[in-house]
Amino acid sequence: MIKVLVVDDEPQILRALRINLSAHGYDVQVAADGAAALRSAAAAVPDLVVLDLGLPDMDGTEVIGGLRGWTDVPILVLSGRAGSPDKVRALDAGADDYVTKPFDIGELLARVRAVTRRRGTSDETPTVSIGDAVVDLVSHTVTRDGKEVRLTPTEWHLLEVLLRNPGKLVSQRQLLHDVWGPTYERETNYLRQYLAQLRRKLETDPARPRHLLTEPGMGYRFRP
Repeated sequence: MIKVLVVDDEPQILRALRINLSAHGYDVQVAADGAAALRSAAAAVPDLVVLDLGLPDMDGTEVIGGLRGWTDVPILVLSGRAGSPDKVRALDAGADDYVTKPFDIGELLARVRAVTRRRGTSDETPTVSIGDAVVDLVSHTVTRDGKEVRLTPTEWHLLEVLLRNPGKLVSQRQLLHDVWGPTYERETNYLRQYLAQLRRKLETDPARPRHLLTEPGMGYRFRP
């Protein structure tokens, strides 16, 4: 059974999430502040942490930092902070996804399934499908309709970062840092240009992408 640690200082949200997640087969533990969350995670490592940012004893990003110091457990932020800067800080701190309050329980459960699937997916999965294109992460080749699709080294590097994080929202800053380096973290126009190129080469309908998605103001996501 998948173990989920829910961290929130609102009793009604803790209760609602415990009931809904338990009803869908998850083993749910709860914590009302950051210190209790870190203690609980250390005592029994969960498979997923659902975390509010506005905790009474510390900011949620500090909890993310505390967890990331020793574990790669997926972290799904659930917060009333709707601004892009808060989302970016949480993602840069190590969160895997971000849902804004008030939330739809169906969407939240879908996000939970997505991040837990990612947990069970090996980084060494040899091939990934993007519509009718097949990407081989071992041989660094892409084929579509039986023909090879040529990618530039930069296109390949950008694509690989996204594919190795299936379902995860990868921030603009992280992508720019990983692909171009730390001095390019503000060059968001690079991302728009190269994602457009990748969509033209890989998506069935580049104008309506189904797999290489943009989260405006935040980052990009590969949806399997």
